Amino acid sequence: MELTQGVNQAIPIAISPFSGAAVTAGKDQTLDVIIHNDLSNSGQFKIVSIGGADYTLQGSITTSGANYSVSVQLQSAFSSAAGGSPILFKKVFQVKKTELRQLAHTISDLVYEQLSGVRGIFNTKIAYILRQWPAHSAPVYALEVADQDGFNPQTLLVSSEPVMSPVWSPNGKEIAYVSFEKHRASVYLQNVHNGSRRLISSFDGINGAPSFSPDGSQLALVLTKTGNPKIYTIDLASLNLKQITEGYAIDTEPRWSANGRSLIFTSDRGGAPQIYQYDFNNGRTSRLTFQGNYNARASLLPDGRSMVMMHRENGGFGIAKQDLITGQLQVLTDAGQDESPSLAPNGKMVLYATQYQGRGVLAVVSIDGRIKLRLPAVAGNVQEPAWSPFLT
Repeated sequence: MELTQGVNQAIPIAISPFSGAAVTAGKDQTLDVIIHNDLSNSGQFKIVSIGGADYTLQGSITTSGANYSVSVQLQSAFSSAAGGSPILFKKVFQVKKTELRQLAHTISDLVYEQLSGVRGIFNTKIAYILRQWPAHSAPVYALEVADQDGFNPQTLLVSSEPVMSPVWSPNGKEIAYVSFEKHRASVYLQNVHNGSRRLISSFDGINGAPSFSPDGSQLALVLTKTGNPKIYTIDLASLNLKQITEGYAIDTEPRWSANGRSLIFTSDRGGAPQIYQYDFNNGRTSRLTFQGNYNARASLLPDGRSMVMMHRENGGFGIAKQDLITGQLQVLTDAGQDESPSLAPNGKMVLYATQYQGRGVLAVVSIDGRIKLRLPAVAGNVQEPAWSPFLT
């Protein structure tokens, strides 16, 4: 990642080079370097020398055959009541070399949570669509999964037809997406680990915008069974359908609330795309957004008190957050071509697609708008990002 904007009052922390066996965790990066990058790119930490640090992370590595023993401790520079510098945590991990990069992210998560009180997201994954143009041929679409910092990309699907709208299951084991293979839109469910997949919906017309219920038993999706796009739910065990919205408007992009009691979605029923909420208890629909002439692709924060969305006031598109209690709206990004926001599972960061140097790339902004990052660029256009849930 490239940090493009951080906070002024970042926590000073020193990360000592890990002693012992000099091993890399891929891309010629050692554990301490990966942790350094994680914490620095969060925007919440300032990496400094030991003399100027409030906290110090130290580690050591020993090897035994193909196994690695990694010991780490986080120490505060502030004296405890009993005197001395308290150790905030000390842990030992037993891993194989292929697990070293994941371990580095785990250690970053431990530091982040210890010092911020919020669960870290360094060990999560992201999914996205990569569109490339091989020489003298039609574009190729790939569904990719990578670490949250853009490293270790793995391809789940390659198609000569468009692929779009990836979304993670609540347990992080599957991804639902829309594929236009066989020249028709269909919704598939694919296992992230073994690649097996299952056709969920392939009705005539639109099959789009899947979204998992919090318990993973259902998908909300968009179908044109009655003409205009409407929102349905489908039971993943029985494939039974239930129509949720009705009328002549275009209803799309559903997202569940964390408690499963409501859906938010995009609709043009008021004349332009805006965000609405459907209540499962009473079947009523209410409008949520009134600022801006275009609001779409909304997702609720874990506490249900706010949402993030694509937002346009007059000109180009940006990413905005709206408080659902007060109605107050805050623009987080305004580059003009920002779209497809996806929330981190701790609700503190937003992943989105944008344009940089003429190509589609991924970027991250904090929920308060103070921290901005850009992920490593790859050959081709990257679009439709989706942040995974917390992974064990």
